[in-house]
Amino acid sequence: MSPMQIALVAADRGGVVRLSELLTCGASRADVRRAVARGGIARVRDGVFAHPTADALVVLAAEHGGRVACVSVLRRLGVWLLDDDDRLHVLLEPKGRRHVHTGCRCVDHRDAGGAGFGIVPIERALVQLQRCVGDESFFAAYESAWRQGRLSAGARAWIREHLPAGKRWLVDVARRNADSGLESILRLRFHRLGVAMRSQVRILDVGRVDFVVDGILILEVDDRQNHDGESLRHRDLMRDARAAAAGYETLRFDYAMVIHDWPTVERAVLARLERARARSRRTA
Repeated sequence: MSPMQIALVAADRGGVVRLSELLTCGASRADVRRAVARGGIARVRDGVFAHPTADALVVLAAEHGGRVACVSVLRRLGVWLLDDDDRLHVLLEPKGRRHVHTGCRCVDHRDAGGAGFGIVPIERALVQLQRCVGDESFFAAYESAWRQGRLSAGARAWIREHLPAGKRWLVDVARRNADSGLESILRLRFHRLGVAMRSQVRILDVGRVDFVVDGILILEVDDRQNHDGESLRHRDLMRDARAAAAGYETLRFDYAMVIHDWPTVERAVLARLERARARSRRTA
């Protein structure tokens, strides 16, 4: 088998191929050595080779022993992620060997069903995320992927079926209209507290707001990196004034408050909500 033919087999396998596959296709070991020498394929590790144009992340996962998985899949797709985890997550065979390589910081996953090489589908990556990082990260990423149009009805059903039974409610309460992962997390946390919210609500003379609680309290969540500009502050003040004229109170939080000082956010919302409810009762 010629080096070009061997390179085509590697490309046809998604860029990474095992020696055993090349031998099955009719190549000899001498043919493989010749293909490596001529640059048709490159050796990744013992018994594994890659096409020169193969995805670098796929090749690195193959060097470790499996497929790109979990956080690494979702990050490359632009799905919103709570955790800043830049390590490579790799799906290995359930009893497969991990291959420690130069600079290896890989996180291993060993789902049932095998690994191979390449990239796991997004629905499998989301299920892995729930088991790897937890409910909040999964919920925010799930809503982000759904909003981006990456999850078909079949994919959402598959995810629900493969989550642990006690976690399937996360899919049931998810929505596709969350404006950001931060909003997803806030809504999930208040759902657990028994506080029902309407999200992405349009209010006359105010516009669309992130959340309305009990029809009286507006919650706005800002995950912009820079919210100090005078024009943005003026816009927010005008919105708050119009909301007050319409009978609403407004609370605003940013990323740092929601993620790193949640108890303060929770106390502020519950206290303001109780005062607003008391005032409504007195007025009634």
